[in-house]
Amino acid sequence: MSTVERLFLIGPMGAGKTTIGKRLARVRGLRFIDADHELEHRLGVDIPLIFEKEGEAGFRQREHDLLADITQAPDIVLATGGGAVVWPANRTLLAQNGTVIYLHASVRQQVARTGQSQHRPLLNTGEAPSAILSRLFEQRDPLYRQIADVVIETQGRSARLLVDEIQAHLAQRAP
Repeated sequence: MSTVERLFLIGPMGAGKTTIGKRLARVRGLRFIDADHELEHRLGVDIPLIFEKEGEAGFRQREHDLLADITQAPDIVLATGGGAVVWPANRTLLAQNGTVIYLHASVRQQVARTGQSQHRPLLNTGEAPSAILSRLFEQRDPLYRQIADVVIETQGRSARLLVDEIQAHLAQRAP
């Protein structure tokens, strides 16, 4: 009997969801999907343009439609966008369809990893990125924790060590 494995990585921008997700998928023999990249691929436009044309609400609706589809796919590691947890329906999709792994990153770590990015619409408002990231962290951290099956602290740790820790948690959870 084979079982379907779905691992969903959540956390703020700059937490390493894509880097860890690719490595975790390779180690576990699963397919990796980055939700933001998949959305751009399906729509044929980049996320900043979606934000510009449709606003955050339009983007979140498109993100939800994508997650409703992807969370049903078998044998995947999915790296979600940092704000995917904002909509309650997305939290439900993630929590009910796979194992949710929260990659926790401090605001300082997020600033260091995202500070120069032009591809993050929420940071391109003219406000200091550290202020924006602090506010987003305050709003979203409880939401990440609400649905997380596993919380992984990423500060100062290599991708290899983080994947090893995730593997150990998954082994403990196995029937």
